[in-house]
Amino acid sequence: MSKIMRVRDVMNTEVKRVNGKDTLQDGLKKMSACCSRVLIVNKRHDDDEYGIVCMADIAKKVIAHDKSPERINIYEVMSKPAVCVKDSMDIRYCARLFRQFGLHSAPVSNEEGEIIGIVGYDDMVFKGLMKDITEADL
Repeated sequence: MSKIMRVRDVMNTEVKRVNGKDTLQDGLKKMSACCSRVLIVNKRHDDDEYGIVCMADIAKKVIAHDKSPERINIYEVMSKPAVCVKDSMDIRYCARLFRQFGLHSAPVSNEEGEIIGIVGYDDMVFKGLMKDITEADL
């Protein structure tokens, strides 16, 4: 990669938010409405942290245990605190962070700590690396 590609350049700004007390069924409806694979769980108060629910969490904690989505709350499935990345981070470092911590996606925060997007490996490859390859072909 020749120029620095920032997380903000490749992130998905379509963020679906839920409350921890919502049912997983409600969360799945929000996910399917926009083809999202990730939900961000809102903070309960200023000193709290964001949570995250990914498809893998649902598969491991709900499907594998034969639980019913309408009887499970989001807080039972989420990972918290969510590992957030800054929007100004170089995607090369983001990919390394994902590898080190076994992540596949992460919320993106701005300087104020507000969630403004989601980034995943797909975004880094298709919007980052592929953009570089396409520009090189021109």
